Amino acid sequence: MKKYKKALVFTALTYVISFLFIYSFILGGGQWGTLFATAVAIVYMAIPMIVSIFLLKIVYKEPLRKSLGISFRWNRWFVVAWFLPIILVFLTLGVSMLIPGIVITPGMEEMFAKYEGLIPPDQLELLKEQIASLPIHVFWFGILQGLVAGITVNAVAAFGEEAGWRGFLQREFADLGFWQSSLVIGIIWGFWHAPLILQGHNYPEHPVAGVFMMVVFTVLLSPLISYVRLKARSVIAAAIMHGTINGTVALAVIMVSGGTDLLVGVTGLAGLVALGFMNIVLWIYDRKFAKEPIQVKAC
Repeated sequence: MKKYKKALVFTALTYVISFLFIYSFILGGGQWGTLFATAVAIVYMAIPMIVSIFLLKIVYKEPLRKSLGISFRWNRWFVVAWFLPIILVFLTLGVSMLIPGIVITPGMEEMFAKYEGLIPPDQLELLKEQIASLPIHVFWFGILQGLVAGITVNAVAAFGEEAGWRGFLQREFADLGFWQSSLVIGIIWGFWHAPLILQGHNYPEHPVAGVFMMVVFTVLLSPLISYVRLKARSVIAAAIMHGTINGTVALAVIMVSGGTDLLVGVTGLAGLVALGFMNIVLWIYDRKFAKEPIQVKAC
């Protein structure tokens, strides 16, 4: 365990600060789903980065850019990072259609039904009119919007997490090998979401079960982002992929009718199956087709 001391210190500090931060929000009467809660979530995402910078610069006196893998040298893996989330959305929709009771509704009737009672009728009608006035279906508009956000504002926000997970931790766990380190990081990353999930984030209908669903989700997503980070030789690529996922995740549910938050969507069962399939493809690609296999390669 001694050789993983830095990783353990980072994880402990990140968890303590993160959990206390959300506890303070709740203790202060904060309500999830509000504009202020959104700001809280953005700050929460920055905590792994803050802890990484503190440990590297103040405690361990190590170079920041090299230690975290910060590089803006563009290569084709940045493009892969940018578009993989779109593939995930389509695969998730495809799996959703195989689940009994789930249907695709291009008119988004169920989405509008959920808004009834949450926003005034006149605003709901205005929303429908705005969507109807778009030159293309809102789904395709959402893809374009998600891609733009994913490589800009969302990437900046996601870097707050990725500096910790695919920056600090990926280096510290490198000697475990690719798949093992991805598993460990995925578990740490998943349970770190627990305070948010319990407040209703991602799984508002099933917050307790959602904590464990999120862990499975991050464990399955971790190898994909880790692979991109290693191939691109940059944690920035990981931030782009993470940011684009955040920007497109809603597209897997806006046209879906039926099911619950545990079944549909990228973070539901449909998404987990899609991620499982993508991991199988990754394993085959790395084993059979990659010029430089990375399965047991250190960072």
